[in-house]
Amino acid sequence: MSDKTDITVYGDVDRLIRTFYGKLLADPLMAPHFHGLDLEAHLPRITAFWAFILLDMEGYKGNVMDRHRHLAIGPEHFDRWVQTFSETVDELYAGPKADLAKQRAKLLGLTFQTKFKA
Repeated sequence: MSDKTDITVYGDVDRLIRTFYGKLLADPLMAPHFHGLDLEAHLPRITAFWAFILLDMEGYKGNVMDRHRHLAIGPEHFDRWVQTFSETVDELYAGPKADLAKQRAKLLGLTFQTKFKA
């Protein structure tokens, strides 16, 4: 039996997102996409997005696709993003919300790839 808990509160989502983006910033493929971004200012928005997705918390306003359309990202970036996100979830949490987080990340990655091809 796992000693990990599920994602249940905003603090869990914040921990997940901060850990995940810490990994992306250390990844040679992904890090260049964050140059010039004030990540500390951006993290609360990302956390609010995932808190909305996972915990039905209000607070996120915006269009996630439009905010990323200008980036030069391809299938290899989406694959790495989903892989890193799922690995981070598995390292930190276990349960239905953790499973939902991985499912939603995979769907989001596929949706981004489809929309960005158009």
